[in-house]
Amino acid sequence: MKRRNLLLFAAMCVIWGIPYLLIRVAVAEISPVMLVFARTAIGALILMPIVIGRGGLRGIGRKCVPLLAFAAAEIAGPWLFLFSAEQHISSSLAGLLVSSVPLLGVAMAPLFGNRERMGPLGVGGLALGVVGVAAIVGLDFHASDATALVQMGLVVVGYALGPAILARYLKNVPSVSVIGISFATCAVAYAPWAAAQWPHAMPGAWVLASVGVLAVVCTAVAFLLFFELIAAIGPVRATVITYINPAVAAVLGIAVLNEKFTVGMGIGFVLVLSGSILATRRRGARTKIKPSASSP
Repeated sequence: MKRRNLLLFAAMCVIWGIPYLLIRVAVAEISPVMLVFARTAIGALILMPIVIGRGGLRGIGRKCVPLLAFAAAEIAGPWLFLFSAEQHISSSLAGLLVSSVPLLGVAMAPLFGNRERMGPLGVGGLALGVVGVAAIVGLDFHASDATALVQMGLVVVGYALGPAILARYLKNVPSVSVIGISFATCAVAYAPWAAAQWPHAMPGAWVLASVGVLAVVCTAVAFLLFFELIAAIGPVRATVITYINPAVAAVLGIAVLNEKFTVGMGIGFVLVLSGSILATRRRGARTKIKPSASSP
């Protein structure tokens, strides 16, 4: 891999590994609804001029329904549930649970037109991943909030569903248009809720900094870098960052927030990672996959 591509890859591993930490800091003082609005509004302000400048709005009306479905599945729902969950569980646990997205993505693939039969290796990978998720949560269940775990389950469903909609119905729409329009749509939808929950006092400096970095670096800039990475090394190799982001999230949560890391979380992550690689290996080798736009 060329040096520039390697730097892009490393940058994405870090940039999409730190949001869990930033979210945990932000939701201590502002509501999840307010955070969703701030992140999508700032992201839209940065990306929409690029979309418009490239003529990305031409013919977009014909894709209105799948665009709305993608925005709801990939951003509006998962971000609200993720931000709400992180009010009750650690950022490291949230990141590790999101690592199960590729597993559910494989299981959902036949529902969106993928007729390739899964062999014993893929089935074994799915089973191994399920055991891994159970280990992450089950071996230390008393330390987790049940509602937050359900919310994280919905996050995983949304993150798996979003790329499937993208690949099935939006494959001919430029990725930057899909993301920019989705951010703008979500920002408009969340604006009334955010106005009703506007903070009564100015949040602290660390919270404001977390929101700024989350919205600018981990959202708008991250997607632009991700598109560059896809163009440089291809969609299949680029999605390997999915396996590294949760580890970065766990390390940062422990190092910065002094979060507890249990044996179950460690064993479970290894099992989920191994299961994901096994379950997606043959699909990735045979099919050019539209890359996931999932970001934490």
